[in-house]
Amino acid sequence: MNDVAIEAEGLRKRYGDHQALDGINLSVPAGTVMGILGPNGAGKTTAVRILATLLEADEGRAVVAGIDVAKDPQQVRRQIGLAGQYAAVDELLTGAENLTLLGKLLRLGRGGAKARAAEMLERFELTDAADREVKTYSGGMRRRLDLAACLLGEPSVLFLDEPTTGLDLTSRMTLWKTVREQVAAGVTVLLTTQYLEEADQFADRIAVIDKGAVIAEGAPDDLKGKVGGERLEVTVADRSAVAEAARVLAKVSVGEPVVTEEDRLVSATIESGIDTIADAAAALREAGIKVTDFAMRRPSLDDVFLSLTGHTTGPTEKEETEA
Repeated sequence: MNDVAIEAEGLRKRYGDHQALDGINLSVPAGTVMGILGPNGAGKTTAVRILATLLEADEGRAVVAGIDVAKDPQQVRRQIGLAGQYAAVDELLTGAENLTLLGKLLRLGRGGAKARAAEMLERFELTDAADREVKTYSGGMRRRLDLAACLLGEPSVLFLDEPTTGLDLTSRMTLWKTVREQVAAGVTVLLTTQYLEEADQFADRIAVIDKGAVIAEGAPDDLKGKVGGERLEVTVADRSAVAEAARVLAKVSVGEPVVTEEDRLVSATIESGIDTIADAAAALREAGIKVTDFAMRRPSLDDVFLSLTGHTTGPTEKEETEA
């Protein structure tokens, strides 16, 4: 078995004057989860579509499950599952009919397709709705059915393009429980998401894409380490004391504290260690500044994202197809 399940070298894609991908390089070891983060229009969905054989690259090479996506797309499709941003199921069929039909297309046979459909409906807690038309399903139920369809053929590589967007907490937990099971069984997952905490929790490695290029890659903790030290966040009782609190904390911080006056919040990067925290607390007390909240916070992926790209994540992207 190839130790690298997904590999991309120099992928480029242009839509008119818009350079959607500008030389993307990716390498995803088998049996791991790679998270792809990037602002709206960064190229995440375009990259997924090329890797999943739905779109041809202008330049570069991509190999999935040991197969060149340009030379043998049909064989690649037999090895992968894809859940896009919107559930790709037939609303006029029931949940069971959707999965059984797909099973037949995958040549599981009539009996095999029906049995596999029942198994997947149970796994995704859809058995009670199996005989209902999909148009009566909630958004969360449709997404779960869509993922069930992706896993029906037991793919070795799974592409998830913002799979939990719009899902309630219960549906998200059900989906991720199943994804964990797939990874434990050796499936490789490439995930794009607008929920940074998801990437932090589930991804073994993360690639940050901006303007069609990978600008950073590494384990979540490694990326956070590049942002800097821990941050002390102090909320003062009186908004008029914010400036003074910032002046006091500047004496113990690395760089200038960041002030959010409307929230009465001062955030300062400090050296790790209990002594620095104690010094900050003592300095605030000596200055007579009343504090309503005093907390340490490690850098998050939001901080990484903002530091690398200069902007935050936005809502679900409609990206390059509209370019």
